[in-house]
Amino acid sequence: MLKESDTQHLNRCIELAREALEAGDLPFGSVLVDGRGTVRAEARNQSITGDPTRHPEFDLARWAGINMTAEERAEATVYTSGEHCPMCSAAHAWAGLGRIVFASSGEQLKGWLSDLGVEAFPVHLLPVQDIAPGVRVDGPVSGLAEQVRELHYRCHE
Repeated sequence: MLKESDTQHLNRCIELAREALEAGDLPFGSVLVDGRGTVRAEARNQSITGDPTRHPEFDLARWAGINMTAEERAEATVYTSGEHCPMCSAAHAWAGLGRIVFASSGEQLKGWLSDLGVEAFPVHLLPVQDIAPGVRVDGPVSGLAEQVRELHYRCHE
Protein backbone atom coordinates (compact mmCIF):
# COMPACT_ATOMS: atom_id res chain seq x y z
CA MET A 1 0.00 0.00 0.00
CA LEU A 2 1.35 3.39 -0.97
CA LYS A 3 1.84 6.17 1.54
CA GLU A 4 0.93 9.81 0.92
CA SER A 5 4.62 10.62 0.43
CA ASP A 6 4.82 7.96 -2.32
CA THR A 7 1.97 9.65 -4.16
CA GLN A 8 3.59 13.07 -3.75
CA HIS A 9 6.84 11.81 -5.27
CA LEU A 10 4.95 10.17 -8.15
CA ASN A 11 3.12 13.43 -8.82
CA ARG A 12 6.51 15.15 -9.10
CA CYS A 13 7.59 12.45 -11.57
CA ILE A 14 4.55 13.25 -13.71
CA GLU A 15 5.46 16.96 -13.58
CA LEU A 16 8.97 16.09 -14.76
CA ALA A 17 7.50 13.93 -17.53
CA ARG A 18 5.36 16.88 -18.59
CA GLU A 19 8.50 19.07 -18.65
CA ALA A 20 10.22 16.50 -20.87
CA LEU A 21 7.26 16.49 -23.25
CA GLU A 22 7.20 20.30 -23.38
CA ALA A 23 10.94 20.22 -24.22
CA GLY A 24 10.21 17.93 -27.17
CA ASP A 25 11.18 14.65 -25.54
CA LEU A 26 9.36 11.49 -24.52
CA PRO A 27 7.38 12.04 -21.30
CA PHE A 28 9.31 10.30 -18.55
CA GLY A 29 10.38 11.70 -15.17
CA SER A 30 11.96 10.22 -12.04
CA VAL A 31 12.90 11.16 -8.48
CA LEU A 32 15.50 9.54 -6.21
CA VAL A 33 14.61 9.63 -2.50
CA ASP A 34 16.91 8.45 0.27
CA GLY A 35 15.92 6.26 3.19
CA ARG A 36 15.12 9.32 5.34
CA GLY A 37 12.64 10.61 2.75
CA THR A 38 14.87 13.37 1.35
CA VAL A 39 14.81 13.97 -2.40
CA ARG A 40 18.42 13.52 -3.51
CA ALA A 41 18.05 13.98 -7.28
CA GLU A 42 15.51 14.41 -10.05
CA ALA A 43 15.72 13.72 -13.77
CA ARG A 44 13.58 13.75 -16.88
CA ASN A 45 14.03 12.10 -20.23
CA GLN A 46 16.74 13.82 -22.27
CA SER A 47 17.20 11.55 -25.26
CA ILE A 48 16.71 14.55 -27.58
CA THR A 49 20.31 15.45 -26.70
CA GLY A 50 21.28 12.78 -29.23
CA ASP A 51 22.05 10.19 -26.55
CA PRO A 52 19.17 7.70 -26.54
CA THR A 53 20.33 6.29 -23.18
CA ARG A 54 19.49 9.54 -21.34
CA HIS A 55 16.53 7.99 -19.54
CA PRO A 56 15.87 9.54 -16.11
CA GLU A 57 16.14 6.20 -14.30
CA PHE A 58 19.53 5.51 -15.88
CA ASP A 59 20.74 9.03 -15.04
CA LEU A 60 19.63 8.60 -11.41
CA ALA A 61 21.34 5.19 -11.11
CA ARG A 62 24.56 6.75 -12.40
CA TRP A 63 24.18 9.76 -10.06
CA ALA A 64 23.54 7.48 -7.08
CA GLY A 65 26.61 5.37 -7.85
CA ILE A 66 28.79 8.47 -7.72
CA ASN A 67 27.12 10.39 -4.88
CA MET A 68 25.73 7.85 -2.43
CA THR A 69 27.24 5.06 -0.36
CA ALA A 70 26.23 1.46 -1.01
CA GLU A 71 24.12 1.54 2.16
CA GLU A 72 22.36 4.74 1.12
CA ARG A 73 21.61 3.32 -2.31
CA ALA A 74 20.12 0.15 -0.84
CA GLU A 75 17.77 2.21 1.34
CA ALA A 76 16.76 4.59 -1.47
CA THR A 77 13.60 4.55 -3.57
CA VAL A 78 13.34 5.54 -7.22
CA TYR A 79 9.95 6.97 -8.13
CA THR A 80 9.14 7.15 -11.81
CA SER A 81 6.32 8.04 -14.15
CA GLY A 82 6.81 4.81 -16.12
CA GLU A 83 8.21 1.42 -15.22
CA HIS A 84 11.91 1.06 -16.00
CA CYS A 85 12.92 -0.31 -19.40
CA PRO A 86 15.38 -3.24 -19.38
CA MET A 87 18.41 -0.91 -19.65
CA CYS A 88 17.23 1.15 -16.66
CA SER A 89 16.26 -1.94 -14.65
CA ALA A 90 19.77 -3.32 -15.10
CA ALA A 91 21.37 0.02 -14.16
CA HIS A 92 19.17 0.18 -11.05
CA ALA A 93 20.23 -3.31 -9.98
CA TRP A 94 23.93 -2.78 -10.77
CA ALA A 95 23.88 0.45 -8.72
CA GLY A 96 22.39 -1.45 -5.79
CA LEU A 97 19.38 0.83 -5.48
CA GLY A 98 16.38 -0.20 -3.38
CA ARG A 99 12.69 0.00 -4.15
CA ILE A 100 11.06 1.23 -7.37
CA VAL A 101 7.62 2.84 -7.40
CA PHE A 102 6.07 3.58 -10.80
CA ALA A 103 2.87 5.33 -11.85
CA SER A 104 2.40 3.34 -15.08
CA SER A 105 3.68 -0.04 -16.21
CA GLY A 106 5.57 -1.08 -19.31
CA GLU A 107 2.61 -3.27 -20.22
CA GLN A 108 0.31 -0.24 -20.12
CA LEU A 109 2.74 1.74 -22.26
CA LYS A 110 2.88 -1.05 -24.86
CA GLY A 111 -0.91 -0.98 -25.08
CA TRP A 112 -1.07 2.80 -25.41
CA LEU A 113 1.56 2.86 -28.15
CA SER A 114 -0.22 0.07 -29.98
CA ASP A 115 -3.53 1.97 -29.78
CA LEU A 116 -1.77 4.99 -31.26
CA GLY A 117 -0.09 3.00 -34.03
CA VAL A 118 3.35 4.02 -32.75
CA GLU A 119 6.30 1.86 -33.75
CA ALA A 120 7.59 -0.30 -30.92
CA PHE A 121 10.71 0.61 -28.96
CA PRO A 122 13.98 -1.06 -30.03
CA VAL A 123 13.87 -3.35 -26.96
CA HIS A 124 11.05 -5.35 -25.42
CA LEU A 125 9.49 -3.67 -22.42
CA LEU A 126 9.82 -6.28 -19.70
CA PRO A 127 8.75 -6.08 -16.07
CA VAL A 128 11.54 -4.84 -13.79
CA GLN A 129 11.62 -8.12 -11.91
CA ASP A 130 12.34 -10.05 -15.12
CA ILE A 131 15.62 -8.11 -15.31
CA ALA A 132 16.30 -7.38 -11.63
CA PRO A 133 14.49 -10.06 -9.58
CA GLY A 134 15.77 -8.80 -6.23
CA VAL A 135 14.30 -5.31 -6.58
CA ARG A 136 11.04 -4.53 -4.77
CA VAL A 137 8.54 -2.80 -7.07
CA ASP A 138 5.19 -1.11 -6.50
CA GLY A 139 2.95 0.02 -9.33
CA PRO A 140 1.13 0.84 -11.46
CA VAL A 141 -1.00 3.35 -9.55
CA SER A 142 -4.60 3.84 -10.66
CA GLY A 143 -5.41 7.47 -11.37
CA LEU A 144 -1.78 8.41 -11.86
CA ALA A 145 -1.32 5.93 -14.71
CA GLU A 146 -4.13 7.70 -16.55
CA GLN A 147 -2.27 11.01 -16.24
CA VAL A 148 0.82 9.40 -17.75
CA ARG A 149 -1.33 7.93 -20.52
CA GLU A 150 -2.53 11.41 -21.44
CA LEU A 151 1.06 12.63 -21.73
CA HIS A 152 1.92 9.79 -24.11
CA TYR A 153 -1.18 10.46 -26.17
CA ARG A 154 -0.21 14.14 -26.42
CA CYS A 155 3.32 13.13 -27.38
CA HIS A 156 2.17 10.97 -30.29
CA GLU A 157 -0.86 12.88 -31.59
